[in-house]
Amino acid sequence: IAKACLRESYFAVSYVHRIDAYGFERPEGFDYTFYEDFHSRYLVVLTRRAIKWSKLLQTSAAVEKSMKVKRYIRKGIPNEHRCHVWMLISGAQARLEKNPGYYHNVLVEGKKNAKLVDAVITDLNRTFPDNVKFRKDSSQCLQPMLHNVLVAYGHHNSSVGYCQGMNFVTGYLILVTKDEEKAFWLLDALLGHILPDYYSSAMTGLKVDQEVLGDFVKLKIPAVADLMEKLGVMWTLVVSRWFICLFIDILPVETVLRIWDCLFYEGSKIIFSSSLNTNKTVPSFHIGRPKLSRCV
Repeated sequence: IAKACLRESYFAVSYVHRIDAYGFERPEGFDYTFYEDFHSRYLVVLTRRAIKWSKLLQTSAAVEKSMKVKRYIRKGIPNEHRCHVWMLISGAQARLEKNPGYYHNVLVEGKKNAKLVDAVITDLNRTFPDNVKFRKDSSQCLQPMLHNVLVAYGHHNSSVGYCQGMNFVTGYLILVTKDEEKAFWLLDALLGHILPDYYSSAMTGLKVDQEVLGDFVKLKIPAVADLMEKLGVMWTLVVSRWFICLFIDILPVETVLRIWDCLFYEGSKIIFSSSLNTNKTVPSFHIGRPKLSRCV
């Protein structure tokens, strides 16, 4: 019995060790030794930053535009402060307070677009299959929250409705906020105020920004531009997912959240600088991913 208990305990610990702080399963071949060594050293830096952020947030003008705040954000917002800071710097907190009860009302009142709701439901199981928190059999499954936020936002912004890719962005917002109303207002800040027209049926902003990025690459990284031209690969095949999913499934979760820290504070220009750096460092362009579809 003792051996059985020890074996069960061992497998439980091993399973938890394979799951990161956000619920994602670590890939096969993950270098735990390197990670633990790095994290033990980096924890000192994170602790120092958390102390500085705690002091900063004690003031009423904590996140007003300044070089100090910009520097702090570019170094990364600590996890324990990320939701609060995102809400403030994006304007989401102000909109939530200006519209008390709005999220609940738009979610439960009025006739719902059946096509939109069906599209959201279809994508629930496709959202982060490698994350234990988004599985139906999870004890604290986040699928209901994801469903609610996407349906509410689709009816809040009917010109956008629901577009594949929004489920991944919303999933990250839920992982950070752990609150569907805050996730809703942060999604509204991103899609309605920070990003250009990426998610409407015309996707005009997406098309324009992809071309702009192509011009930036020609200017800043001509070797990559020459390779793309030689291979005959269209930029839209390479970077559409970078823009629509905001680097989710392209970069590690911690890197994505660091980019979003800057995105909420500095705006969509961060997508270009992050894309240029990704072009420099990522060996694969992720060509051949499933084409994104949308539901209005």
